[in-house]
Amino acid sequence: MDFWGQVDRHVIRYGAAFMPRVIQRAAGSYVYDEDGAALLDFTSGQMSAILGHGHPEIVAAVGESVANLGHLFSGMLSRPVVDLSAALSATLPAGLDKVLLLTTGAESNEAALKMAKLYTGGYEVISFDRSWHGMTSAASAATYSAGRRGYGPPPPGNLSLPTPNAYRSPFRTADGGYDWQAELDYGFEAVDRQSAGALAACIVEPILSSGGIIETPPGYLAALKAKCAERGMLLVVDEAQTGLGRTGAMYAFERDGIVPDILTLSKTLGAGLPVAAVVTSAEIEERCHERGFLFYTTHVADPLAASVAATVLRVIERDDLVGRAAELGDRLRAGLLELADRHEVIGDVRGRGLLQGVELVADRATKQPADEVGRAVTEACLLRGLHMNVVQLPGMGGIFRIAPPLTVSDAELDLGLGILDTALAEAGKL
Repeated sequence: MDFWGQVDRHVIRYGAAFMPRVIQRAAGSYVYDEDGAALLDFTSGQMSAILGHGHPEIVAAVGESVANLGHLFSGMLSRPVVDLSAALSATLPAGLDKVLLLTTGAESNEAALKMAKLYTGGYEVISFDRSWHGMTSAASAATYSAGRRGYGPPPPGNLSLPTPNAYRSPFRTADGGYDWQAELDYGFEAVDRQSAGALAACIVEPILSSGGIIETPPGYLAALKAKCAERGMLLVVDEAQTGLGRTGAMYAFERDGIVPDILTLSKTLGAGLPVAAVVTSAEIEERCHERGFLFYTTHVADPLAASVAATVLRVIERDDLVGRAAELGDRLRAGLLELADRHEVIGDVRGRGLLQGVELVADRATKQPADEVGRAVTEACLLRGLHMNVVQLPGMGGIFRIAPPLTVSDAELDLGLGILDTALAEAGKL
């Protein structure tokens, strides 16, 4: 039986349709199919491989760890785990000093929300109405962009805030500008009316990726943290995709001058391998410990994950990949804005650093979504050797998520922009 016959017979479909190519290997900024065709990877795998594919130092770290100290009984600690905890804390503001090492983003968000509930004594969780925080229980309940229907009632206490979408929000000032403060106030007025008085946490991404590359406006996170503090709840910042240099800063929350109560990391921390972490204050950790915090999993504090993450941190610092992401982000944004000048189908360009979004519309004046054009551009890019991801959400057009590795070259970035240019021109003739 051929490959796709085996897929039909044996593989559970877990989301969107599979790309119609069999991927055989990956190296640097490219993945290669069985026929040897190269695809420039503008999604860094699943928005994770910030050092590109097959980085030699990651390969070496995995090999050494597997050969010597890969996995332990969960009650054992090793030097790689403790050393990573110290190194990770050193990249963060004072007050984010305690680290829990895990494997996936959903798992880190589960742990963070359990800590917030235990610390505050509440159970209610607020998140954006286009959020994505994972597919496990509490993380899924705080996810509104997809996957809510057909599984029975989510855990009680989940409330939503309007996503601060400057391009489409109806909240406007007299001169037509975006009034995010009024929108935030409105959202919390609704939360306060719905709350049973047991608010525990607000969990947000600084840039919503699966929600369509929606960037929180400057000042928004500071205002949000103040709203949380007024209500005795914790602010959990999920930097699965924005952490470790992706936005041109080590962490996206730095721009707003805040310190989250709890920070969750994943994707970029493992550079494509399953590594995640929860980081919080000593005071929050102490109270949770006193109250019996339990998150005892098979791969908690595994030395393999610690070795990989420590290597990622070391390479980012040594090679100044934060600065490189800022520089390349400016180049990418300039290229996308130039495309927007020539292609009417581009309604909006947004994002930071090497996490950029392009929203396609059928009409710029009405902002009518252009779903079919998004699919056509995706297929045209793929045929020419560029892999990008288009998000399709109700009420929004096709939104491309562009997130190449931080190690992408200038030439590779320009190549991707050129392919996108050609694909947009072709789609415009449909």
